[in-house]
Amino acid sequence: MPEPANIPRPTIKRLSLYLRALEKHESEGKPTVSSRQLGSLVGISDAQVRKDLSCFGQFGQPGIGYQVEGLTRQIRRILRVDREWNAIVVGAGNIGRAIMSYPRFGEKGFRIIAAFDASPGQVGMKAGGCTVHPMEALHEYIVEHEVHIAILSVPEHAAQEVATQLVDAGIRGILNFTPVRLDLTEGVEVTSVDVSRSLEQLTYQIAASEA
Repeated sequence: MPEPANIPRPTIKRLSLYLRALEKHESEGKPTVSSRQLGSLVGISDAQVRKDLSCFGQFGQPGIGYQVEGLTRQIRRILRVDREWNAIVVGAGNIGRAIMSYPRFGEKGFRIIAAFDASPGQVGMKAGGCTVHPMEALHEYIVEHEVHIAILSVPEHAAQEVATQLVDAGIRGILNFTPVRLDLTEGVEVTSVDVSRSLEQLTYQIAASEA
């Protein structure tokens, strides 16, 4: 199987879409799915589905399609969500607490085990079964619990400094809920979630459709 670094990022993103569609298909008791059906479920052509999946081997059977259970298992393995990942939240404000309380992370293999905040008023609070710890305990906690993923929801002015602390402690992936573009060392993966930008794009598209 090709190394993840050699697979185009758009393909990896589409695998996540395929996985959600397959899980829904499986929940409906459907044992097989064709590339045309799978593409239709996620708004992608059947040719693109076949091209993406061919990067990882031969999964389908002519005239039958894909076995839903088997393909779901294979994609989970490719995306490395067939195991449990420890994650932490840094920044226990409104967004941070909402993330801590979101139940589906656990279903997807992501276990949020703690949160951290610089405000003494937040320390000791709980949400979703997680306790908020002081920032002074961040480095030791990451090392002790072998945490590789952090969800960053701190104020904008603190984002770069905190992200650097996370990387220095051993964090390898950051889900960034701040509008700051983080400048980090190579080998650290950052995925940014900018709600404001998404809303701006949405309002533009609505206005364009009305023009």
